[in-house]
Amino acid sequence: MWDENKVRIVDVAEALELSTATVSNVLHGKTKKISDATVKRVQEKLNEMGYIPNMAATLLAQNNSRLMGVVINDHPKYEGHVLEDPFVSAAVNALADEIEKSGYFMMLKKATEIGSAIAYASMWNMDGMILLGFCADDYQSLRDKIRIPFVVYDGFFKNDRNICNLILDDFDGGRQVGEYLKKEKHTNILCIADNELLPDYDRYEGLCAGFGGRVSFMKIPMKKEERTKLYEKRIKDFSKHDAVFAVSDYYAIELMYILMEKGYRIPKDICIIGFDDTTMAGQVKPQLASVRQDVSLRAERAVEYLKKMKEDSSFSVTEKIPVTFIPRESCYRRQA
Repeated sequence: MWDENKVRIVDVAEALELSTATVSNVLHGKTKKISDATVKRVQEKLNEMGYIPNMAATLLAQNNSRLMGVVINDHPKYEGHVLEDPFVSAAVNALADEIEKSGYFMMLKKATEIGSAIAYASMWNMDGMILLGFCADDYQSLRDKIRIPFVVYDGFFKNDRNICNLILDDFDGGRQVGEYLKKEKHTNILCIADNELLPDYDRYEGLCAGFGGRVSFMKIPMKKEERTKLYEKRIKDFSKHDAVFAVSDYYAIELMYILMEKGYRIPKDICIIGFDDTTMAGQVKPQLASVRQDVSLRAERAVEYLKKMKEDSSFSVTEKIPVTFIPRESCYRRQA
């Protein structure tokens, strides 16, 4: 048996000649009716005997479980690799740091529909949840069915409920890129995205505003195989443009390498810019210019607002997180 030498509550109780209830109450912090001397004796004996608590049972028995759930939409566009997406992995990493710093435990779940979060939260007696990548109607529906606070990343809806929503200033990110490209005297700009919805279309509209006029838009397939075929078919079209703004670093880097394989010189022939400024942006060659979002600030706000919602169930806020354009090698102006 794996646990044949595991110390049990009853063993500690017998060693101290106390009831198991007393030892259990000390373990769970229910010490109002127990003397300080007894509490100290129990704690010392637990340490001495090497007692290892069943954390799941301990947390579930408390009113405050110290558990925060992070639920991510396992959208088909990720093709089964959602946690490998640069933006998602960066967000999860920042959330893990902030949740631990705040004295909580993080539980991570992929889900194809938001309804599964209801059973997930109930099963683990969660104090709150952070949700990424679902649709606006999903969040409103969830609010009617769940009684714990939750924070949304990038929810585009009228927030008239007790929901906290953290969105990026996507329009301003695109605007900064447009202004930069105009200043650098680019004239034929293309934006690529897999949809014409928020937040991606906000990035496109900002690009147009910053540039001072409409720029070309190419809707690309969500599936990698289909995108590759599209690029192969339209590879010569890219020679008509001197800059491409992709709505994510992933799409920008993917396109950049496809173009380089076809003989395009980056940025001499064409400038490439992404969005999110993930770790990959600074690691690829040439380094990718990108719009940086502060993932640490976003995670900090998420945990802060969950705590506020626990104290005040009516608390609600929609906050726009600022972004900053970071120019790098992939967008430096072409040499004459």
